[in-house]
Amino acid sequence: MRVRFAPSPTGVLHIGGARTALYNWLLARGSGGELVLRIEDTDRERSTPENVEQILDGLRWLELEWDEGPFSQAEQLPRHHEAIERLLDDGHAYRDEGAVRLRVDPEGETVVQDEIRGEVRFPHSGIKDFVVARSDGSPLYNLAVAVDDLDMQITHVVRGEDHLSNTPRQVMVLKALGVDPPAYAHLPLLLGPDNKKLSKRHGAASVQELRDSGYLPEAVRNYIALLGWGLDETTTFLSTEQLVEGFSLDRVTKSAAVFDEQKLRWMNGRYLRELAPERLTEILEERHGQAGLASAVGIAQEKMQTLEDFWTLAAFLVERQPFDDKAWGKVMGDGAAERLEAARESIETADPFDIAGVERALRGVVERLGVKPKEVFQPLRVAISGTTVSPGIFESVAVLGREETLDRIDAALERARG
Repeated sequence: MRVRFAPSPTGVLHIGGARTALYNWLLARGSGGELVLRIEDTDRERSTPENVEQILDGLRWLELEWDEGPFSQAEQLPRHHEAIERLLDDGHAYRDEGAVRLRVDPEGETVVQDEIRGEVRFPHSGIKDFVVARSDGSPLYNLAVAVDDLDMQITHVVRGEDHLSNTPRQVMVLKALGVDPPAYAHLPLLLGPDNKKLSKRHGAASVQELRDSGYLPEAVRNYIALLGWGLDETTTFLSTEQLVEGFSLDRVTKSAAVFDEQKLRWMNGRYLRELAPERLTEILEERHGQAGLASAVGIAQEKMQTLEDFWTLAAFLVERQPFDDKAWGKVMGDGAAERLEAARESIETADPFDIAGVERALRGVVERLGVKPKEVFQPLRVAISGTTVSPGIFESVAVLGREETLDRIDAALERARG
């Protein structure tokens, strides 16, 4: 099996393109075949080296390596001209005001046996003689793609549903050149949770945005693999090896798939929790350019859904944060200062000063005062973190250390007593 991923380098690698690349990669790896990367760069204004590099960057981050390429479609221009001349010489095409049109039998039809959709018929009554080359000699998309697929010996063209309408024209070009077309498979559309075509308004629209938002490549591969395909009716978490072994076109659906970033967040959280703490620490230290995060990672890992969550949850463990006025107003009401003072006394004398010792001391305060746990823990959380969201309060105090915790409580008490 020889498949290809053929993006237009007009910007970043979008989610739909990433899914197409993944499915082709899975087919190649699962069949022992080859994945060809072809850059469809005939639009010279938009096809900049920077845009090409963005595509390659996205594929590399997803760890989808290709076997051949990247090839430039623009560099195939002499071969495209050769095919156009052959079509003219054989009478399959003719010149019309300088342009070249392919002849279409008005009585016939082109039948495509789509690997996902089954038999799709295209009556020629809806397809007039179509242009394959402009008057300046430059080939049009349907000619260039068909010739490239032929020359690169592509056996299966797996691409988005939006290309389905192009298929009969490409099949006609190939048949006019005297060759059989490859097998075609058109993937379902991607929609947002509101069932409208996926766009920026639904959240991250590109692979690079997902990376920058703190998703792991293995989680993204798993999630986008399920956008139109499933191993069975129940399995959600699949390793890359399981995806390679289990993926097949016959389980790809015809109906549109919904990209929901909240579901991706949930899945990514599971992947983060299953990472070895040492590996997660390494990733986060590199991401933030800061060493010594192991203790903070150890207590934040269970609450994280993305890498970006780490700093939100644990920045206070690395450096003191300002008090959030909204959180302060919500928690530091009547009696909060007195309860915080009692918590301070218990932390000052906690022995041993570890998670268990801190928990025992603070639960003793709750019991002694006869209040709900949150009436003690939330003022303490605001005092040490500046806000009401943090990892577990006992773990946070233990990692922060007795001296730093007491200093921060004192600063909060000073503010409370004004």
